[in-house]
Amino acid sequence: MKKVKITVLQKTFNSALAAEYGAEGLGKCPMLKEGQVFYADYAKPEGFCDEAWKAVYQYVFALAHGAGENLFYYGDWIRTPGVAICCCNDGIRPVIFKLEATDEESVIDYEPIK
Repeated sequence: MKKVKITVLQKTFNSALAAEYGAEGLGKCPMLKEGQVFYADYAKPEGFCDEAWKAVYQYVFALAHGAGENLFYYGDWIRTPGVAICCCNDGIRPVIFKLEATDEESVIDYEPIK
């Protein structure tokens, strides 16, 4: 299994939806910063948003297990092998991520229970 590089590309904000549905003072996601980088494999990286992880982990898992050698979805989505562009599931202020397969081997940092 390889590590996957996760880069925060963009924090967005839908002001029309926020005006209609959002709490007072709602703005762009306060948890992550554009340009921030995480490395993941089998587990959510420390400091990464729980909800964002739920939205992107299946792509991380696929890339960590070799999906990076091919294009996703018959090559009609992302033109670069080993890359996925995903976002969290916040409908008012989604954060967009770039996921990239790396050549760095993942190391289990705990003792598995057998």
